[in-house]
Amino acid sequence: MSMPPLPIASDLLPAVRESCMRAGEIALDLFRPGERTAARTWSKSGGSPVTEADIGVDTFLRIQLSALLPEAAWLSEETVDDALRLSRRYVWVVDPIDGTRAYMNGSPDWSVCIALLDAGAPVLGIVHAPACGATYAAFRGGGASRNGQPIATSQAQTLTGARIAGPKPMLDALARLEAFEPAEKIPSLALRLARIADATIDAGLISPDARDWDLAAADLILAEAGGRLCSGDGQSVVYNRDHPVHGMLVASAARLEAPLLAALHRLRDGQPQRI
Repeated sequence: MSMPPLPIASDLLPAVRESCMRAGEIALDLFRPGERTAARTWSKSGGSPVTEADIGVDTFLRIQLSALLPEAAWLSEETVDDALRLSRRYVWVVDPIDGTRAYMNGSPDWSVCIALLDAGAPVLGIVHAPACGATYAAFRGGGASRNGQPIATSQAQTLTGARIAGPKPMLDALARLEAFEPAEKIPSLALRLARIADATIDAGLISPDARDWDLAAADLILAEAGGRLCSGDGQSVVYNRDHPVHGMLVASAARLEAPLLAALHRLRDGQPQRI
């Protein structure tokens, strides 16, 4: 007997979005705006923080998403990695709370992130920031939205005056070359990309060591909004590798990619002055 066809990303999107929003409610229950979280917290090996909200959201989403697409493997920040994912066509990639430190300290800039990979490429992405009242969504070929409304990246073409977010050392280095406008810190990498997608900012820099779960959902949202995430050499990001860790990355509106990469190449080549 033949197997029924797998649902495509557009079919899955409403149910995935609903699951993501319910997961956000779980996290919000222990979030305290402007104050320390009510959640129990501890440190993982390596020193990064985790809260009971991270674990609760992770558990909830694994149950919900596995029911939606049982054929898919699982990759999450809060779950022990299973090499089975490397042999599967479909993989759910989840960050229960992207920006855990922000969440712990009462900043609204954290998000729940869900991506579905098909052969290593994201085909569905949700970035839900419940404390900001923003839900970003996309499926491949379907455009990107914020709270149900279509979004697109800015039309910025030069770095002069462009709004760029990222780690301070990277922005300070770039400032020696270009007169851009540093954006406020955005602790959640996924939100950094989503805010490029909706033209809140024009570009973002990401230091080495980001993981698939930080990026995959927002990568698709950015691409569907007309932007791009790439390495400092302009290479596309590849997901679901043996070691799902990335080097330095650059995200921008489409017209800003070339001048931004050119500036970074000048930095790498030792030209630390504005020209």
